[in-house]
Amino acid sequence: MVQPPTGADHQVAPLRTVPPQANAAPSSPVATAAFHAALRIQTLGGFRVWRDGAEIDAAAWGRDKAVQLFQFLVTQRRRRLAREQLIDQLWPEADAEAGDRDFKVALNAIHRALEPERPPRAEPRFIRRFGPAYGLDESDIWIDAAALEAGVAAGNRALPGDPGAAIGHFRAAADLYAGDYLPERRYDDWASVETERLQTLALGAMTRLADLLLARNALESLHLTQRVLSFDPVWEDAWRIQMQAHRALGNPALAIRAWQRCAEVMDREFGLEPLPATRAVYEAIRRADAVPEGRRPSPRTATRVPPGASIRGNEDDNGADHAP
Repeated sequence: MVQPPTGADHQVAPLRTVPPQANAAPSSPVATAAFHAALRIQTLGGFRVWRDGAEIDAAAWGRDKAVQLFQFLVTQRRRRLAREQLIDQLWPEADAEAGDRDFKVALNAIHRALEPERPPRAEPRFIRRFGPAYGLDESDIWIDAAALEAGVAAGNRALPGDPGAAIGHFRAAADLYAGDYLPERRYDDWASVETERLQTLALGAMTRLADLLLARNALESLHLTQRVLSFDPVWEDAWRIQMQAHRALGNPALAIRAWQRCAEVMDREFGLEPLPATRAVYEAIRRADAVPEGRRPSPRTATRVPPGASIRGNEDDNGADHAP
């Protein structure tokens, strides 16, 4: 998969995320779970942590290695890791004595940041020892990446028997994807693998959601394909759905232009033509609407979504946004 630029243009704000305030009213199952967790962790689009509804200030961590150790434990939350494994990963050049010292300093900094009022000698609540190993105790922790995974899995289970439920699950997962996983660690191997995996999950969910919405809300479907392609311009399923969404919105010329852009991207990135399935969608639209090959749409016919406008509105809203 081609990696897009990782600047602000690709940090697309989610529509529903963790409540920013302790007294924010939950508005969805995802928000409810986040609201009731003692510790809420955002990893997508940036790293932030809330403890009992209050965000932990960056200065509370004390040092970057403490943040890095905590982020690594969050990433490896399904595993229990020996101290030596953690030191080898995060302090690979340190000798045994220095590595052990730096690990203890970083771990204590994490405990102070997460539990500043924990009594001395009391058992830590969030980072626990499991025999000789360390790991995250997730019993009272909410993590956006884990919630995204759960939403995608629930959507897949709901298909094909309950498309309405699948739409809800995929939409919740898509809303959580605010950008790359831990962008601060994009050059660390342990984070880049998770970045790729979560991006694939999220873009796949957005694409399935766009397909499910084609007949229900073509404008939202179009918006989703644009979002997918902003992260990965060679995601060809999104190009196919985008062409169909333009056609459903009464803009066959824009559908043809989407085909042209798809072909340009595939040629530039891989020296290949679009897949036969993509060409078949293009040919069907061109034949049905008798749009001359190569015709470019007029700016007046372009489908525009004003900043801040809802893409989940009624038919009148959709019509106003794509008036011919």
